[in-house]
Amino acid sequence: MKSRRGLTAYAFLLPSLLGVFAFLLLPVAIVAGVSLFHWELLDSPHFTGLANYRRLVHDGDVRHSLWVTVLYVLLTIPVQTVLAVVLALLLNQRMRGVKFFRALYVVPWMATPIAMGLVWSWIFDPANGALNRFLAVFGVDGPAWLNDTSFALPAVAAVQIWQYTGYNMLFFLAGLQGIPAELYDAAATDGASPLRQFVHITLPLLNPTMFFVLVTNVIGSFQVFDTLYVMTGGGPAGSTEVLNFRIFQTAFQQFDFGYASAMAMLLFALILLITLLQVRYFNRRTTYDIS
Repeated sequence: MKSRRGLTAYAFLLPSLLGVFAFLLLPVAIVAGVSLFHWELLDSPHFTGLANYRRLVHDGDVRHSLWVTVLYVLLTIPVQTVLAVVLALLLNQRMRGVKFFRALYVVPWMATPIAMGLVWSWIFDPANGALNRFLAVFGVDGPAWLNDTSFALPAVAAVQIWQYTGYNMLFFLAGLQGIPAELYDAAATDGASPLRQFVHITLPLLNPTMFFVLVTNVIGSFQVFDTLYVMTGGGPAGSTEVLNFRIFQTAFQQFDFGYASAMAMLLFALILLITLLQVRYFNRRTTYDIS
């Protein structure tokens, strides 16, 4: 009987397992294999062992791209997460039109990143952009946002924050609505202020949601490409050249697929490490049973 149940379970899992193998494990294995070769697409691949990885260690451009990637993640994730929690708290109230506002904040996520990149490129245009025209009303001379090494990366980060905050808000809103109201009633009866209720009830019970949001957002931010490609093309002066963009350049402009694969494996290892650290951190601080 148990073996039959096991076979039934595996039968239902098989389509998903095949998808994981075909679209996750197999591509990673292929990229890992290609990283051991010198391959310029039109030439025959030549096995070079770990030569591409040794080259990574001494490549200052890769270190720069890696730093830009980390900086981009640090610019987006904290602000994006805090804003999503604040929006979820506000939209968890009973008020007129709350459903409209919940839908409104999700609209940016529904747009394609390339389309949003084009729209925001116009908004950030130094001469005719809406942002600088708005600042000019107050006598402020706006900078050349996407052409200035000091503002380009924050500008792109702001677009991601704008686009994904509402999407993350939905998860936090679902998490808030799963917290029993009796806990807040009991805390209020004991004289706990709203701030203490948030710190000692809301935040701990939002940990499962926080874990999911942070893991998926960190992975997505480390893999940013499309919006950045449209808005800055890695410039100016490499100030927005994230590692994913350098991988693209190495593979499809320089046709050095072996070295690009080694960079991709570096990015994969970094994302995996950060994800494992997040799993370890939240496993010790997360409870899923609030009944």
